[in-house]
Amino acid sequence: MKKLITIVMLLGLAAQASAGKIVLEGSTTVLPIAQRAAEVFMKQNPDADLSVRGGGSGVGIASIIDGTCDIADASRAIKPAELEKASKKGRDLKAHIIAMDGISHILHPSNPLKGLTRAQIKQLYTTRVKNWKEIGGPDLKVVVISRDSASGTFEAFSELVLDKKKVRPDAIMQASNQGIASIVARTPGAIGYVGLGYVTDSVKAIAVDGVMPDKNSVLRNKYAISRPLFMYTVGAPQGDIKKFIDFLKGPEGQKIVSEEGFVGLK
Repeated sequence: MKKLITIVMLLGLAAQASAGKIVLEGSTTVLPIAQRAAEVFMKQNPDADLSVRGGGSGVGIASIIDGTCDIADASRAIKPAELEKASKKGRDLKAHIIAMDGISHILHPSNPLKGLTRAQIKQLYTTRVKNWKEIGGPDLKVVVISRDSASGTFEAFSELVLDKKKVRPDAIMQASNQGIASIVARTPGAIGYVGLGYVTDSVKAIAVDGVMPDKNSVLRNKYAISRPLFMYTVGAPQGDIKKFIDFLKGPEGQKIVSEEGFVGLK
């Protein structure tokens, strides 16, 4: 019987990592890469047992610190306070960069705007701009969609675009990339931001400061809102955890990264 990967989107309860099972948890940006890679890895290694769930980068990092997952998926670097907490629990966390990503700003396809500056995006997200015509767009109500505070994508967006200023109080907060993409796809005045792998024909990615988010602009360091994607382990990985990380960073794993819409390391 084929072994099926368990895909569990976090519902508020973290399951204890069981003996013999490798539990991956965290970033919804990394989630499609982790899911697909785990499926392929288990087909090639029938004795391996991987379980993948989302929840956000902060959730994954908290879980690996608490010992309830084996690999934390994160779309941001670990914070000093998190490292200190892990150290106090005797956990020496190691970072493994598995891909690159460009945070893509998306609009409803009916919005004629093709690009914005980072200053305009900051204005939309931190002030009470009510209508797109205030920044040169159509006569349309602005609907701002953002990630919640557990999200590594939010952390990167806040630092790279908002200068860590607070998001406007009427913004609609979502727990996942897919949640943002779904709302933008059905809301003509919406703006949101997602990882590259979540840009589909149902939304429109726009240029930022004249540069479109794509694999070439990220690899060439031309797109300013780019970041690495991580998997964290406790210490140097061993056994099947090491085999999985090595698989993901190798040619076959990097092909999966590309097929999922993200940017490989080479």
